[in-house]
Amino acid sequence: MTEPVWRIRLGAVAEKDFARILKYTRDTFGERQVEAYRATLLEALAALTAGPDVPGSTARDDILAGLRTLHVARQGRRGRHFVMYRAGQGHVIEVVRIVHDAMDLARHVPRDVG
Repeated sequence: MTEPVWRIRLGAVAEKDFARILKYTRDTFGERQVEAYRATLLEALAALTAGPDVPGSTARDDILAGLRTLHVARQGRRGRHFVMYRAGQGHVIEVVRIVHDAMDLARHVPRDVG
C-alpha cells in the first residue's frame, strides 16, 4: 500500500514571500537566474508532497508546536531560503512562510499561525 500524497497549500504570506523572492532575484541577478531559483523553490515545495517528515526537514517546536522547516538548498541545488510549514488536516501541508536563512525564524512566523 502506498502512502497518500500530501497537498501543498501556500498561505497568503508565503505567496507574497515567493513573489518577493523571485522579484528580488530577477532585479538582482536577471531572468536566467530567476528561472533557476524558481525551479529550486518549486522542487523544495514538491518534496513536501511526501509528507511533513521529508528527509532534510527539521522540527521547529522551539518556535511553534508542529512547525517544521526545509532548506531549499538540497539535492545539489543552491539557495538561501527556508520553507516554514506544518501538517494540516486531510494530508495538507500548510506553508506559512518562505524566508531567507539569515533571518530570525521565530520573528517571521505569521501572527495568525498557531
